[in-house]
Order: sequence, then C-alpha cells, then structure tokens
Amino acid sequence: MADVSVPARQAAAMDRMYRYTRHIYDLTRKPYLLGRDRLIERLDLDAGGRVLEMGCGTGRNLIALARRYPRAELYGFDISEEMLKTARASVDRAGLSERIRLAQGDATDFDPAAAFGIARFDRVYYSYALSMIPPWRAALRHGLALTAPDGRYGVVDFGFCDGLGGLVRSSLHGWLRLFHVQPRAELEAELAAIAVEQQRRLTFERPYRGYAQLAIVR
Repeated sequence: MADVSVPARQAAAMDRMYRYTRHIYDLTRKPYLLGRDRLIERLDLDAGGRVLEMGCGTGRNLIALARRYPRAELYGFDISEEMLKTARASVDRAGLSERIRLAQGDATDFDPAAAFGIARFDRVYYSYALSMIPPWRAALRHGLALTAPDGRYGVVDFGFCDGLGGLVRSSLHGWLRLFHVQPRAELEAELAAIAVEQQRRLTFERPYRGYAQLAIVR
C-alpha cells in the first residue's frame, strides 16, 4: 500500500469533518470565534495592499476584509477542498470573485508564487486555524516567511480563559477537543522568539478575559 503523506492525511481528515458541517459553519461559529473582526481592524489596510489568509475556511474573513478595505487584493488557501467549496460559493455570491483568489494547500509549505504568482504579502494572518494544525510551530513560522519585511502578521485563536475561571476553561477545552482543536499555550512565547529572530515587534493581547489570543507582528 502506498504511503500517504501527513498533509494528505490531514486534508482527508478535514474534508471528513467539514463535508456536511461547512454548510452551517459560519452560523454556528459566530458566537464563539471571538476577535476575528478585531484582527481585521488591526491589519490596518486603508491604503490597500496584498493580504493572505492562512487556512481561510469558508472565506468569511476575506469577504469581511474586502468590504472593509476596498483597495486590498485578497488571497486565501485551505487544506480542505470541502471548505473551499463553501468559500468559493460565498465569494461568488458576494460578487467578489475578481478580488478574492483561493487555492488548496498546507499551511507548513504553501507556495503562493506557484498558486498566485506572488511570493510575499503586505498582510498575512491566521484566524482560529493554528489550533487545528498539528505542526503549528512550522505553520506559524511559514506564515511569517510569507510576510513582506515591512508588513504585518496577525494571529487570533483560542486562549486560556484566564479571567473566566478553571471551570469555563476545562469545559471549553474539553468541548474543543471533540473537534480536534487544541489552544496553543506557547503561542506568545513562540511568537516572541520569532519576533526577536526576525527583528520585528510583537503586540500580544488576551481579549474577552483571556478567551482569545490576538497577536500582531510588525
């Protein structure tokens, strides 16, 4: 039997998970994927620029970016072709197919030059994706490698509910594990180390009483 690569196995797992739930994903996730719009604001794209979403899912964030920043060029990729079906349909319904380009790929080695003809972007970000990527440190570093030297790199994801108490944290994280989601306790430390290596500046927040983690590397 031929060996199946780790990205191929991950893609198949994500396709199985989202084959049906993708149809209600945005509706059901809105109450608890907190901080996404705050991240979009922090990207500060009033002057336009090229933006890449790593793990774009249904395309919800790219559509929001397109509406907020009409001069931005938007790109996204996801490992799941099932999610990309929903993303493409949503982008088309929004009338944004000429502004938002999508591709399939793995966050640890995605090649935007091959997919889009662009090597680096003014803004690159993850939105509630790193907690679902097993080799998340490699994915985190690859995202920064795709960010232009004068660009911004953003991350928003689940936090550790510091201000909400242990019961909330254990209940939330136990529920998330059912969906193969694991909040990254070392996210700030990893980003801080990367920022020092790359001579960049890190801003890190824990909004909603620690429910979320939100970072910008400049």
